[in-house]
Amino acid sequence: IRFMSLPDPNVLSATSDLKVMIKPDKENHALHIIDTGIGMTRQDLVKNLGTIAKSGTSEFLAKMEEGENGSQSDLIGQIGVGFYSSFLVADTVVVTSKNNDDEQYVWESDAASFSVSKDPRGDTLGRGTQISLFMKEEAYDFLEE
Repeated sequence: IRFMSLPDPNVLSATSDLKVMIKPDKENHALHIIDTGIGMTRQDLVKNLGTIAKSGTSEFLAKMEEGENGSQSDLIGQIGVGFYSSFLVADTVVVTSKNNDDEQYVWESDAASFSVSKDPRGDTLGRGTQISLFMKEEAYDFLEE
């Protein structure tokens, strides 16, 4: 978003304060990661996160098998592998995102399926993304400060 603001300062109109926050929520057994970056449109959520929820495990294993013939280092740093690993500690992952070019949407998954809907709360982020990990019981320790 900083790069986009150089020729067009209006892209920062929602907030010029660029930050990332990590907020543990012990009461709801959730960990929230919030940024004021570029955010995602509905299409971005479906394309980038929906595919992971639908086929994350099978796609990951297929790429690992392909890696036997090629380089497994191709997997390092890819959003699918990194993001899908959130289900190691969370039963449910909720991604709320607001991009300047779209309304605010909520993507939710339990790793078996996903849904995307317009956020009934409206525009609470201004711009950016909130990832909420609703932790598995054995991962509650990660909520300690």
